[in-house]
Amino acid sequence: MALDLSTRRIAARQPFGGVPKGKASQDAIKGMTLSHIVLPLENPLSDAKVLTGRQSALAAVDIISCEMVSENGHRGMGFAYTLRAGGSGMFALACEIADRIMGHDPNDIGRLWELLRWQTNSLGQGGMSYQTIGAFDTALWDMKAKVAGLPLAKLLGAHRDTLRIYNSQGQYLQASIDEMKAAADRSLTLGIGGIKMKVGQPDGQEDLKRIMAMRDHLPDDIAFMIDANQQWDRAYALQFGKIVDEVGLAFIEEPLDALDIEGHAELARNLSTPIATGEMLTSPTEAIQLVQKGGCDISQVDALRIGGVTPFLKAMAMAEAHRVQIAPHWLMELHVHLAAAFPEEAWIEHFHWLEPLFDERLEIADGRVAVPDRPGLGLTLSDKARDWTVATQDIGERGRA
Repeated sequence: MALDLSTRRIAARQPFGGVPKGKASQDAIKGMTLSHIVLPLENPLSDAKVLTGRQSALAAVDIISCEMVSENGHRGMGFAYTLRAGGSGMFALACEIADRIMGHDPNDIGRLWELLRWQTNSLGQGGMSYQTIGAFDTALWDMKAKVAGLPLAKLLGAHRDTLRIYNSQGQYLQASIDEMKAAADRSLTLGIGGIKMKVGQPDGQEDLKRIMAMRDHLPDDIAFMIDANQQWDRAYALQFGKIVDEVGLAFIEEPLDALDIEGHAELARNLSTPIATGEMLTSPTEAIQLVQKGGCDISQVDALRIGGVTPFLKAMAMAEAHRVQIAPHWLMELHVHLAAAFPEEAWIEHFHWLEPLFDERLEIADGRVAVPDRPGLGLTLSDKARDWTVATQDIGERGRA
């Protein structure tokens, strides 16, 4: 039967990027200052990936900051990061795509995230493109919370004002057992509530020796975790996990390759110790699949690695729906706000590396970290951050205050 096209009509669809501004739009992005900051570490750090020759020791952190201003004079500051490689590429990409959201209402955060995602679509859905988008996304959320006069956690709907906090400071593989014990003591003096040590050496007996030495050293009320940094295969991880099941670890982190969701799921089914992973995932799709497929007991998804606050909220909702706990990777300055909006108790990972970037400090006491009471993220870039800046680009009006 022939189709008579003259009598057929297809309903018009709204343009994906949205229609021209209506009465609800009362502001617009007027300018940004993008900066590439290289933050040096006091001492290069080595985990199992370095010991096996897969990576070089970590000596610096590359930060991409986005300082944004709107026509109504509102400001927001966001950032992205990478380790070892990619900082210059992320900065160049940020400068290239920033125009895509200029002039748009900064309150339309979800729509602006999609505009940036489609602008970088040829680079793939994830990876460097999404990590770069995270700088813009966090700046927009920072601005929105500041306009509301609320800490970001309160804007999102906080379930608590303090969260459990742990760290790995001094627990890397280059440290001796005595050095690890001393570092743990310093951390506990700071008010840290959990200690995570690195494992994954070629000699598993050495790992076990260090684990037992630290477990015996730590008070019983201090949580203890281990992190293999993706260095085991499935058989070895299961064998090692069964041996340490009696130690009472809070979790085993990244025993397998980050993308081996099936392998992590098998470990989660067969070990008593919770399996934590997800920090290396670089898209919300991966983060959601990890939880849907039972690939972890604890999701460690990193907000900036998957594209910022907007996709992290989706990943967090999926974790809640599947009764999976969260312990977001690194970035305590951001994750303290996001994890506070999660219904179940979460872990925050303490790293002092980023502290010199900001004028403010988080309050830590009695094993917990407090949500800041300052509006937005509650952060301003320090003079040191300006000194470590290797490149700057203004888009539209200067975004730096």
